[in-house]
Amino acid sequence: MTLSSGEVRAIIGPVDEVLLADILATGASAKELAEAWAWVNAEEALADEGRPLPTGRIARLVDLLDPGQENEL
Repeated sequence: MTLSSGEVRAIIGPVDEVLLADILATGASAKELAEAWAWVNAEEALADEGRPLPTGRIARLVDLLDPGQENEL
């Protein structure tokens, strides 16, 4: 099931309309967005847990949420 704008705001907080549209255009689920948000906010902790780096939609969401990290993951 794809995200609604309300779900996006519930997960990441206030968001500008352009980013909101970009996130919705990915077709991601709330679970995928939550995982991407976790990577943006706790990359080292997740990597230290041995979790595989994000791929697919989750990686795209990470890029949208934190464009400065594109090549760091």
